[in-house]
Amino acid sequence: MRCTALFAIFIFLFFPFFASGVSEDKPLLGFTQKQSGEQFSLENKFDGLLNAGNLRDWMKRLSSRPHHTGSPHGKDNALYMSELFKSWGYETQIEEFKVLFPTPKTRIVEMLEPEKFIADLAEPELKEDATSGQQQEQLPTYNAYSIDGDVTGELVYVNYGVPKDYEELKLRGIDVKGRIVIARYGGAWRGVKPKVAAEHGAIGCIIYSDPRGDGYFYGDVYPKGGFRSDSSVQRGSVMDFTEHDGDPLTPFTGATENATRIKREDSPNITKIPVLPVSYKDALPLLKALGGHVAPETWRGNLPITYHIGPGPSKVRIKLEFNWDLAPIYNVIAKMKGSRHPDQWIIRGNHHDGWVNGATDPVSGMVALLEEARAIGELARGGWKPKRTIVFAAWDGEEQGLLGSTEWVETHRDELQQKAVAYINSDSNSRGFFYAEGSQTLEKFLNQVLRDVEDPQKKVPVSQRMRAYLLVEGDPAARREVREREDLRLPAAGSGSDFTPFLQHAGIASLTMGYGGEDEYGQYHSIYDSFDHYVRFMDPKFEYGIALAKTGGRCVLRLADAEILPFEFTGLADNINSYTKELLELTNQMREETEMKNTMIREKIFDTYFDPTRTFVVPEIQDTVPHLNFAPLQNAAARLEKSAKEYQKEYAELMKNGKTLPVPKTQKLNSILMLSERSLTRKEGLPGRRWFTHQIYAPGVYTGYAAKSLPAIREAIEQRKWQLAEEQIQVISQTLEKFRDQVEEAGTQLD
Repeated sequence: MRCTALFAIFIFLFFPFFASGVSEDKPLLGFTQKQSGEQFSLENKFDGLLNAGNLRDWMKRLSSRPHHTGSPHGKDNALYMSELFKSWGYETQIEEFKVLFPTPKTRIVEMLEPEKFIADLAEPELKEDATSGQQQEQLPTYNAYSIDGDVTGELVYVNYGVPKDYEELKLRGIDVKGRIVIARYGGAWRGVKPKVAAEHGAIGCIIYSDPRGDGYFYGDVYPKGGFRSDSSVQRGSVMDFTEHDGDPLTPFTGATENATRIKREDSPNITKIPVLPVSYKDALPLLKALGGHVAPETWRGNLPITYHIGPGPSKVRIKLEFNWDLAPIYNVIAKMKGSRHPDQWIIRGNHHDGWVNGATDPVSGMVALLEEARAIGELARGGWKPKRTIVFAAWDGEEQGLLGSTEWVETHRDELQQKAVAYINSDSNSRGFFYAEGSQTLEKFLNQVLRDVEDPQKKVPVSQRMRAYLLVEGDPAARREVREREDLRLPAAGSGSDFTPFLQHAGIASLTMGYGGEDEYGQYHSIYDSFDHYVRFMDPKFEYGIALAKTGGRCVLRLADAEILPFEFTGLADNINSYTKELLELTNQMREETEMKNTMIREKIFDTYFDPTRTFVVPEIQDTVPHLNFAPLQNAAARLEKSAKEYQKEYAELMKNGKTLPVPKTQKLNSILMLSERSLTRKEGLPGRRWFTHQIYAPGVYTGYAAKSLPAIREAIEQRKWQLAEEQIQVISQTLEKFRDQVEEAGTQLD
């Protein structure tokens, strides 16, 4: 499910040593100095076992046919990977679930006025792409979980189709009620576009790929280059994830064969209006026929037209019908039992289903995981055994809504909350810079991992290359921070891949990671996401696949073998302080903007400024933004920061002296550490979103993938729900106090 929005670059600080050396005063987190040396030796052996040729061979095999949810090749891939894991020594099983998966029967987009036009809605076979002609097996171009419908109306261009775009329309006196909207991909996750359109009364939604997003604006299009051609279409789910991820019919419950299912019409996840994606070749006649206002400069894409908003004179019809079937999905679960702590699990996952052949998304990440698992199996054959249980997972049904991982987590939630230490996720992978999101209790741990992985292109530590990027491309504040802060920030995790149910629902510390950004990534969710495209434009030598295997492998090996689990709290505390300051700045900015706008309305400045020949609606006066009481949150954050520093000081003193704790204390400490992330959750969940229990990070209601930090407070402020914001300040403050208690209890074990 990776999209280009994930390439908000994640930068890390360079450490002046590399994998072959160990800092005298800074052993690996969770290891003594002696143990660190032994761990480096193990990781060097692991690196020596990795083979890029395996990644290439597996990708060619796994992406040889379309392998979407419920497809024959999808099941065949699951069986094939299961046999691989078994051959490497893992106890392996396939867990099957039954999920709602609509596929299209009828797809029509046609312009009725001012001229006739029927959209092609097809991607042509290319002689340069060996698998592009498998049309009998390919899913057609569509958005899963669109409602059935047959609607006709005037067309309105809504830019990215996010809430602020409708504010612009309102200022221009344009109402989408009873009309069909056309939005370009980008700006937010695709499912937000029909959601917001329906909230404003639209009766249908078309989403198109503008060449400014991933087409000829960036370079040559496929097959000459790697970017999106005029006939390429981005498929994708438009399930509304506001209330929960996973199967729409079994919220909070695993979608097993005999699970109780709600009625489809009762599911909040299915769109309220019909929605369909089109290529920019099909979008061009629709947009060209629009009249009305010229679109604002920031709304203009890169098609050879003047962008108008409408409404009309384009009059469009959309007709959609779907097969609403239950489809089987197949999760491959492979376990290597821990020698000392079998009931502490390190889980490493990547999904295996694609929209079509899916070489980049997701096979590029899947083959890196397979190579990690194979190499770890070789280490085990050589006599090494992990102290903790390692679980490798190949998820199915991710593309439709994290179906496989969510149903597995919901089925095993009680056991996972007792046994899961951490979940490490990857998805798509290609040539370029490292990126990650996740639990900031693992921030320092990940920084250490990245100092010990070599960038294949520059032959320096990954962290050093990332630091160089920031010092060249970053803004002044970012450049200053990279010099002053010991570890650079791990961004908060939102959604968009299989870490979501682990972190957001079950409260399991999680990371999601990969490489990319120097590729030609224009084939996303099209039939051209193929082996031929990947080996030409993404990672031809699979060097960054090996880099991902080294990165994920180190995370797994260190978490599995650390004497003390490598969680650290000063990074989280510092980030929470930062988020608290952002909330203060947000309310102050909203207050200033509201006062300025209200003054302009009262003094009729809007009336004077705008050309009277053009329609412009003067905004309504808004209520003043109150002064919220952030003191409880600030105090809780300050106390957490103090306790986190005390824990880190005590831990550093223990490691510096090369001491180990008595076994009972070590066991007690590790139990506290592995459960600490659960303390950041509430069983009541977020307001109106009970499935999302994590109180520090969540996907935004109107962002989809992108994270909202301290989401209950932030979104209440953004939606001007002041009483709710005050209430949630108290709730989050209490959550932080509960978490601080865990940190202090952990510290008592170090005495």
